[in-house]
Amino acid sequence: MQGNENRHGGPMAPLALAALGVVYGDIGTSPLYTVHEIFAGAHHPVPVSHDNVLGILSLIFWSLMIVVSLKYVAFIMRADNKGEGGVMALMALVLRGAAGKPYAHGLMLLGLFGAALFYGDGVITPAVSVLSAVEGLEVVTPDFKPFILPIALAVILTLFLFQRHGTASIGKLFGPVMTVWFAALALMGVVSIARYPAVLAALDPRHALGFIAADPRLAFLSLGAVVLALTGAEALYADMGHFGRQPIQLAWFGLVLPALVLNYFGQGALLLTHPDAIENPFYRLAPDWALMPLVGLSTLATVIASQAVISGCYSITQQAMQMGYSPRMAVLHTSDKEQGQIYLPTVNWLLLLAVMALVLGFGSSSNLAAAYGIAVTGTMVITSILAFIVVRSLWGWSLTMGALVLGGFLVLDGAFFFANATKIKDGGWFPLAFGIGLFVIMTTWKRGRVLLRRRLEAEAMPMTDFMASLALSPVPTTPGTAIFMTPDASMVPHPLLHSLKHYQVIHERVVLLSVHFIDTPYVPEGERLTVSHLRDNFWHVAVNYGFKDEPDIPLALDHCAAQGLPLDLAEVSFFLGRETIIPRLGGQLPLWREKLFVALFRNAGSATDFFKLPSNRVVELGSQVTL
Repeated sequence: MQGNENRHGGPMAPLALAALGVVYGDIGTSPLYTVHEIFAGAHHPVPVSHDNVLGILSLIFWSLMIVVSLKYVAFIMRADNKGEGGVMALMALVLRGAAGKPYAHGLMLLGLFGAALFYGDGVITPAVSVLSAVEGLEVVTPDFKPFILPIALAVILTLFLFQRHGTASIGKLFGPVMTVWFAALALMGVVSIARYPAVLAALDPRHALGFIAADPRLAFLSLGAVVLALTGAEALYADMGHFGRQPIQLAWFGLVLPALVLNYFGQGALLLTHPDAIENPFYRLAPDWALMPLVGLSTLATVIASQAVISGCYSITQQAMQMGYSPRMAVLHTSDKEQGQIYLPTVNWLLLLAVMALVLGFGSSSNLAAAYGIAVTGTMVITSILAFIVVRSLWGWSLTMGALVLGGFLVLDGAFFFANATKIKDGGWFPLAFGIGLFVIMTTWKRGRVLLRRRLEAEAMPMTDFMASLALSPVPTTPGTAIFMTPDASMVPHPLLHSLKHYQVIHERVVLLSVHFIDTPYVPEGERLTVSHLRDNFWHVAVNYGFKDEPDIPLALDHCAAQGLPLDLAEVSFFLGRETIIPRLGGQLPLWREKLFVALFRNAGSATDFFKLPSNRVVELGSQVTL
């Protein structure tokens, strides 16, 4: 990157503004509940005293500096996969660096579990953020208390119902709204600090160390709530591909970090002068006349924060589908201009049900905060472990250097993780169980697909033998081109054998089409497609997509003519296999996992929709397969 431009082709300032609305919603709304949860939460609250307040503020400040600023913004964001970030992109990098190593499979499972934990965060973020914003109405007047849950549920329902319309129309407002939000955070903090400037002494790390030394057990347990100030740090890395590294860094150091620190210190100053403000220190920072506007602004900010997490779940699901870890499901594009703006109805409704169940089950943001953190810190630990493999295998760091840098981050991440592990019985079990459930589904799908492919390959015939037999014993041909989708062009696709068996003819031109998803985010159009002439009327077309590309087979096949294979899609027939899976005892998967795979397989979206094939040109030929 040079000067004031970035790889996205525009000046950094507008991109930094846009990043405020997408990247920083989660961490930016943390002041709503973090300080309250530390000092008045249901899980090991810290007594309000001068030393404790300064110690906690110092912990928050240095956690933001080390974990967010140093680890994520300055270091982890360098581990990009051709500009893309996030745990799935990092996993692809790791698998590239660990190819052929005995621990590669274990690292793949670890990265997959990190992605599954992200969904746990995706469920809790809308619930705790929206609830904490709406609870500000109680500060206005206690008469609002009976209406908190219904209003929060209505906001959440509206948010998820709006997803199918996309964010293109209102996305332009996200950045300006979040700019106003961070300005409000900073202003409220400055006014409060001005009334008690001695709170700035907490910038000295000795206050954090003194708090830890005074009561190590309480300090350790308090980390379970301090980490709430860091939730959303993964979003800086995961959303790097949308804006580029520099705009995200500019937004963080230029506005977000100063605003967060000022607001946390403002809440601390308020507690030191008015300890009774602990009931809701965030809203008590505001004058009475500003409470209702602040509740409205907070609700908008939490909706934007939730939108970013929901969109992240869509994106990870799409990547998981294309990397073979998730069944195909409908992917709808909500923007003609932005490829990344997608909507997955199945994911949307499952998230909505889970979020509403959380709101109704936990009832308050304080109760939900007890469940918040275990998924986030688990992903942070996994990111540090995977990053260690990257710096060793791809960047060429020495073992000592890698252990010093990543080991230091891992110690901090581990401390936060184990502190949150103490909250498992108080609600932390939910995101953990949610993530484990998704991990089981993803690994079952991947393993089932591998076993299914092996089963089909064991019964398949080598393509060379098949073509040779046709040369010796010709069969009648029918006009047109038949395209058979197959993962392995060296073997005869089952639909081709079934077609020949049923129709007793073969098309005058047969194309074996193989689609491969590789470990890069995007594949340039010029490298998308390769055409090979096998023999006589047989051709092979290989199409490559990155894990963030949008598969579009008809569009890709337009490039065949340039490589000697002109295709008129109006005269082409696509032949697909549709297998019926029959589970059996004594297979390579436990029976319950076989039944799970069968259920997933039956309900998976069609290849026709996934690859954008013209439905009136598709022929499906079925067969039964026993795993």
